[in-house]
Amino acid sequence: MNTEFCHEQKRVDRVVETITEQIINLEEETSRRRNEVVNIRKHFWDEVKVNIDTFDDFLETIIGLRQEAQALSVSQSTHKHAAKRLSTLRRMQKVPYFGRIDFVEEGMSTPEQVYIGISTLTDKSGEHFLIYDWRAPISSVYYDYQPGPANYATPGGEIKGILEKKWQYLIRSGDLQSMFDTSLTIGDEILQQVLGKGTDKYMHNIVATIQQEQNRIIRQDRGRLLIVHGAAGSGKTSAALQRIAYLLYKYRDSMNTDQIILFSPNSIFNSYVSNVLPELGEENMQQVTFQEYLDHRLSKEFQVENPYEQLEYILTTKDTPSYKLRVEGIQFKASLRFFEAINSYRQSLEGAGMIFKSIVFRGRSLVSAQQISERFYSSDSSQQFFSRLEKLKDWLLIKINEAEKFEWTKPWVEEEIELLSNEDYHTAYSNLAEKHGFKGEEIADYEIEPEALARWIVHQKLKPLRHRIRSFRFVNMKGIYRQLFADPLNIEKLMEEVPPSEWENICRSTVEMLDEGKLFNEDATPFLLLKELVLGFRTNRSIKHIIVDEAQDYSPFQFEFLKRLFPSARMTVLGDFNQAIFSHAQEMIDFQSLTGLYGPDETEKINMTRSYRSTKTIIEFTRRLIPGGERIIAFEREGEKPVLTQLTDYSKLHHCIASKVEELEKRELNNIAIICKSAEESLSAYEALSGIDNIKLLKSGSIQYEQGVVVIPAYLAKGIEFDAVIIYNASAQVYCDESQLRLFYTACTRAFNTINR
Repeated sequence: MNTEFCHEQKRVDRVVETITEQIINLEEETSRRRNEVVNIRKHFWDEVKVNIDTFDDFLETIIGLRQEAQALSVSQSTHKHAAKRLSTLRRMQKVPYFGRIDFVEEGMSTPEQVYIGISTLTDKSGEHFLIYDWRAPISSVYYDYQPGPANYATPGGEIKGILEKKWQYLIRSGDLQSMFDTSLTIGDEILQQVLGKGTDKYMHNIVATIQQEQNRIIRQDRGRLLIVHGAAGSGKTSAALQRIAYLLYKYRDSMNTDQIILFSPNSIFNSYVSNVLPELGEENMQQVTFQEYLDHRLSKEFQVENPYEQLEYILTTKDTPSYKLRVEGIQFKASLRFFEAINSYRQSLEGAGMIFKSIVFRGRSLVSAQQISERFYSSDSSQQFFSRLEKLKDWLLIKINEAEKFEWTKPWVEEEIELLSNEDYHTAYSNLAEKHGFKGEEIADYEIEPEALARWIVHQKLKPLRHRIRSFRFVNMKGIYRQLFADPLNIEKLMEEVPPSEWENICRSTVEMLDEGKLFNEDATPFLLLKELVLGFRTNRSIKHIIVDEAQDYSPFQFEFLKRLFPSARMTVLGDFNQAIFSHAQEMIDFQSLTGLYGPDETEKINMTRSYRSTKTIIEFTRRLIPGGERIIAFEREGEKPVLTQLTDYSKLHHCIASKVEELEKRELNNIAIICKSAEESLSAYEALSGIDNIKLLKSGSIQYEQGVVVIPAYLAKGIEFDAVIIYNASAQVYCDESQLRLFYTACTRAFNTINR
């Protein structure tokens, strides 16, 4: 074994030497390319002769500009690729590879030794591979097979052979620390070492420890929808991020990170996962929360309740009279039944029900809402709905043009002329001169006519009105949505099923919110869907893949909306129904409702039952909290049992927590979460525990994941792991029903090593 170990260390040394040589060469190239880019930018206009006297001169100028722009683009792209490769090589210099397979291809007599790392590396000739990228087709054998018959797929077909051996290496800073010849998928030795390190401010890549079920997720490439349903700590998110890296590698000629969107649970989570793709030499994809998208589209029209405000209401008002009413409203508006009702409602608007806003200028109605409605419903009803709206828009613009002809003679225009500032007058003078063909120095010869100036002023004043018409803001979307709830019987005309028992009260509270310029969270997506169906969907066809994490927090309604919003995208959905804490969770049981999104032929589902985050003792405790928890398999990593502490009052609770934090910190468990049920409870706990050094309060508005001692609501801790977790108050009075027991399960499964309550 010593001889083998020395041989492998010598190979590591040779590979590191090759990497170092390539780094030196690339450092020179990136420096040269950077200077090249700076030089082109600095002298860009020196190389272009701008002359537009004749058409030929103009054409020559355009060609010159294009050539310089292309040269700059090529230099920038080359510098970017060189810098990206340099960054990858610097990481490989410390850990060049982590695995090896000895594979005998069918028809061959000798095995090929395939070393696997985060990126490909060849020798000086470029003909011999020293390291294969973990995403390369042959690398899948390392993750999927034990020694024996094996195969892997390539663009040219399936390659079969025999996997003779599989080695795992632990290399740090160029030194081979250990190596294992294993018949397991991934040897527990290295996985134990990786999992035993504790938590960090950032999630890291898992390419050295990818398990077979995770590899299925990463390389799955069939159908439109991949559903990953996994236990807490099973590596769903990690696998999904490696999946992005894999897709970028496989489709590197047709896909880039700008064409991938990750819908994440919150901004803290965005910060936590921001390191994974850069570690693999890839840029981060677009990351957004669904709420951020809703705010972007609706915040100018409404004050939109965010999902955490909704959840706070549900968690803290259980004993109030309005609780049942609100829960019923949330569940119904999140359902596919309501999605179909919104579609039916839009179709009904083709015959009647559209509400418009009058076109008003200077306090006077130019075209009344009634006139607009009559014009719309007198148009050819056989035409498509949006085409009728387009024609209505064109008619209104004509009406504005007609009104403009009469406005410039009115007294208000003369008053506006007298009040013109020097700057506004100069702008009007220049615009009118150019309109009449005066250029350059000739503009000084132009004599402005009072009539022309009056017409110009009227035209400028009508510009905002024209803009409103072109953007269809004469359609009263708030009124149209409100109309659906104004009469509780309206919904029954659109549905075959009976609405919720509290529907009349749900309608009343919805109307009250709309009249205050507010929107319940459960109304945000339905309102936006109706708006899109009426005014035309703003689809994004450039996005090729979307990943939805913590999918149990999304409603079937929202998934149907995302499908229509990104019609060209494939979708990866990750979640754990046992952590479904929102009131619409019953609509998402085991994600069965998602199968109909693209149909069973376009849908793949992978269940992950093994949990790696927490110790075996924690898993054994937490799986008793949920139905079917016995199916969760704990990774064999021993640790302390969770401690249950009973206290008689809050004063003793706070003293006990402070003592426990001090004890944990002495044991170098520095990433400690004090998890509360709600933001309200978190604030109270934070104020009571303010004596703990450097304690931090994480709220829904926090944008960065911070290490240390943090107080955090359970719903914000999703997807994040901590060295130790203290549940602030785990009494039955606090976690008192099934949905809140899921919240308790979520809080407990954040712990990496130990739980204390």
